[in-house]
Amino acid sequence: MTMTADQATDQATDQATDQATDQATDQATDQATDQAGDHAADHAGGLTRDRLQSLLASACDRAGLAPGDAELIKFTNNAVFRLRRAPVVVRIAGSSAARSRVPTVVRVARWLADHDFPAVRLLPGCEQPLQVEGHLVTLWEHTPEVGPRPGGGDLAVLLRRLHRLPDPPVDLPEWAPMTEVRQRLDEPEDLSEGDHAFLLDECDEVEERLAALDYALPAGVIHGDVFMGNVIAGPKGPVLCDFDSTGIGPREWDLAPVAVGRLRMDYPADEHTSFAEGYGFDVTRWRGFPVLRRLRELKLVTSVLPVLRSNPGIRSQWEHRMRSFKARDQTVRWQPYR
Repeated sequence: MTMTADQATDQATDQATDQATDQATDQATDQATDQAGDHAADHAGGLTRDRLQSLLASACDRAGLAPGDAELIKFTNNAVFRLRRAPVVVRIAGSSAARSRVPTVVRVARWLADHDFPAVRLLPGCEQPLQVEGHLVTLWEHTPEVGPRPGGGDLAVLLRRLHRLPDPPVDLPEWAPMTEVRQRLDEPEDLSEGDHAFLLDECDEVEERLAALDYALPAGVIHGDVFMGNVIAGPKGPVLCDFDSTGIGPREWDLAPVAVGRLRMDYPADEHTSFAEGYGFDVTRWRGFPVLRRLRELKLVTSVLPVLRSNPGIRSQWEHRMRSFKARDQTVRWQPYR
């Protein structure tokens, strides 16, 4: 069918409007990130729980929500609250590394929503992200965990679908895991000079070993932190969450966390076997897996460094991890941060 001149004009106008809107949204998000980074530098000393409550109250006021009796469900590199008076989750970036990833998180969430991918959804009808007192905050629709507990096979189905999803955002970052780790090492709380030096040396060693890897799978979009803790038993089936590390990189990296979880974490069940079978590739049989395991464990040790003093409840588990990591003792089991 041949378009008339008016139809062609209308179509071109619509496309230009959509492009301009997307560009303006991306620019506003990036500008908010830059401004928040500048302001956050003035708030040294980390995020205390009192400070988090203040940020939560301000964010909810901006969005017309009531923060009363909100539950703090996570406080590591991000602080995550579940509101009790509305089906909303509030996520506060807790470090410069976390803040730098917020624009990617927002863009990825919108991309997944456009493709009806089973993932958590940004709260509609409000600015995303919010810049609040020098910090970046995102608001999400709460997904009630009422379905059957997802297993490794369920996560494999989600991951295969994600890896095949078309038209990813054009500005997704390239996988650069050491950049994130070094950012955390730039702003540690209560880290001794000896431990700091050890972790910096470890970054150099792991980075050198990564550069020598020959990957077996084609590169592409990766979630970046695929483990059972990032899949929710939603009412319509399992959904994926936490897109801080999403980018373009080796698919083997998306397969490593579940494998490391079986080998290192004190989890009650082996999810890796069904996960590897469901995805069709067992990363532990790939010759480069020991390098990815060391990288994953390095990230699990350094992820909480910016809030090590602010959240004293995680200190004991961090010290437990650090001791065995430094000793290269792979027999010691770790527990999740609480």
